[in-house]
Amino acid sequence: MLRYTLMRLGIFAGCLMVVWGAVYSGIFPRGYGNANFFWVLLLALVLSAPISWVVLRKERERASVRVAGKVDRIKANLEANRRQEDGVDDTARAQGQPS
Repeated sequence: MLRYTLMRLGIFAGCLMVVWGAVYSGIFPRGYGNANFFWVLLLALVLSAPISWVVLRKERERASVRVAGKVDRIKANLEANRRQEDGVDDTARAQGQPS
């Protein structure tokens, strides 16, 4: 996930530089008053989102597989612990001891 996040931030930074240059060169309009910084950030965000969605598809799928694998292992460990506790409880009940 760290790799995906860093790649996504890199795409955003690239788009931010391109939009900043386009706004100050007059290709894109400037924001009103002091809102120019927010205008540039908003344009960069709007441009970087679909680019990231397309370009980082494989990396996102790899991260998804890793996260799903970790979740499956955690679930299996929890189930094994539950079974172990049930076994100890059943043994204690069969011997007439309070659990």
